[in-house]
Amino acid sequence: MQGPLRVLAFAGSTRRASLNRTLVRIAAAGAREAGAAVNEIDLRDYHLPVFDQDDEAERGKPAPAGALKQQLIDHEAWLVAAPEHNSSITAVLKNGIDWASRPDPGDAGPLVAFRGKLVVLMSASPGVLGGLRGLVHVRAILGNLGCVVLPDQVAVPKAHEAFDAEGRLVDSQQYQRVQGLGRTLVAHGGKLFR
Repeated sequence: MQGPLRVLAFAGSTRRASLNRTLVRIAAAGAREAGAAVNEIDLRDYHLPVFDQDDEAERGKPAPAGALKQQLIDHEAWLVAAPEHNSSITAVLKNGIDWASRPDPGDAGPLVAFRGKLVVLMSASPGVLGGLRGLVHVRAILGNLGCVVLPDQVAVPKAHEAFDAEGRLVDSQQYQRVQGLGRTLVAHGGKLFR
């Protein structure tokens, strides 16, 4: 493929003041500095019902599900900030994954939105582990769907204290590590896709 690496950046949260959205923006800035074309999306813009195969059979796939799936297809690499809910993946992120995994006529193959996508994970949490337990589950789900999830990740603990009023990480080393996730994604993407 020609041109810059296309990176999709999003958080598995719908909170307006989501610290994970703030976190993924820092990584996205690192990816942009490394030459990627980054598109940041907000899962709040994709109003999806809880996945129900009977509803899908009766009513078809809701338009936002198709739009989200297309975003995933159109980008070779993803930056995902995945908050932790009850030691696991958030419902909104899992529901989006479930809808995007559904086949459509004309798909280039099974799980077309996931196979071969390069992914870097991160999380921010008020807890002392920074959402680390949830990342284990997100990594397993995406890996099983055919994504290449890089081992590099950052979990920001005590996130309610970690950011300043402008959304910057107070700890400069942590800030550099998160920006580095974006640069790492672009470096690996350049090897795989260019």
